[in-house]
Amino acid sequence: MYLIKNVTLYDPMLRGTCNLLISGEQIVAVGKDLQPAIPGIKEIDGTGKTAVPGFIDQHVHVTGGGGEGGFQSRIPELPLSSIIKAGVTTVVGLLGTDSFTRSVENLLAKTKSLKQEGISAYCLTGAYIYPPVTVTGSVAKDIVYIDEILGCKLAISDHRASRPTKEELTRLTSDIRMASLVSGKPGVLHLHVGGIGRTLDDIIEICDEQQIPIKHFRPTHMDCHTEAAKRFMAMGGWADFTTEPSKTDELYEVVQEMGIERLTVSSDAGGSIPVWNEAKDAVVDVMIGGMEPLYEIIRNLVVDFKVPMEEAIQLITSNVAKALELYPRKGCLHPESDADLVLLDEDLQIDTVMAKGRLMMQNKKLLVKGTFEQIPLYKEEE
Repeated sequence: MYLIKNVTLYDPMLRGTCNLLISGEQIVAVGKDLQPAIPGIKEIDGTGKTAVPGFIDQHVHVTGGGGEGGFQSRIPELPLSSIIKAGVTTVVGLLGTDSFTRSVENLLAKTKSLKQEGISAYCLTGAYIYPPVTVTGSVAKDIVYIDEILGCKLAISDHRASRPTKEELTRLTSDIRMASLVSGKPGVLHLHVGGIGRTLDDIIEICDEQQIPIKHFRPTHMDCHTEAAKRFMAMGGWADFTTEPSKTDELYEVVQEMGIERLTVSSDAGGSIPVWNEAKDAVVDVMIGGMEPLYEIIRNLVVDFKVPMEEAIQLITSNVAKALELYPRKGCLHPESDADLVLLDEDLQIDTVMAKGRLMMQNKKLLVKGTFEQIPLYKEEE
């Protein structure tokens, strides 16, 4: 059990100076004068620190992305430590362009391993291509029968995509919707939106014509399509922006115009950032997307653009949890919520991370590492 004392609490709404009582994996009480007399309880002094919900990153290449520049360009799996240091306590893993040398089975295994290592982890079936790659042979069955799978990944409007038709998108989303009803899951079609073709036009027409609820469509990389994002949000959809701190001003403009109610942010960590040649027909270099920008862009909004913390932090906490139908278990610091939280120092930098009631990092010192980060790969010769 832990008692975190004297923190400035955003749950994500500002609640002033509070104490938090944590037992096992849950928050059990929050109060300004909370002083339980419990033998053996561990106290953490939060004086001068800010407590916010643990971050939720819904677009993470946990098994590594890449592969567009040949086999040597395959990006390795993300270690647990890189996730913890970014303040992330819940991830949603997915595949990228390469579903030939990587599989949903491999993704599912990595998701399960992250859960065993101490964080909350989910994943998506599918990848870039259509028909989607799956575990069971059916997108709907993957969602219904596999606990960790919340929906399906697909790419549209991209030169590397399979160019699914409007009719194929309708059939796929109809299957996902039925699976969501049977399984009680959100049933998301997580859409990588590239820079060519109709972008969201087919999706918007499907919602209008087929009466498929817009909540099932989750377009990402919408920082490259801000006008389409605004239109989609105005219809009641969730638009996901990929973090790029140098473009904080563009995110700020969308927040100013549309508010934060239908907006989320994700990192694309572990994904490849290919550098193409002048003809755009070959990859000449590959960079790796990191997870640190997930919070960095939020801090930029607060510090540089004076967006209130209680608004900005929702983009990576409560909004994501609501969109994935994990709220209020995730995305907030309420009694009976999971004990996922981040303590920020006086400069609003990540200081301490707790996932499901377990201290993972404290005073900027990493306390927990992934399995193969803790032991040498080879025994040293004596």
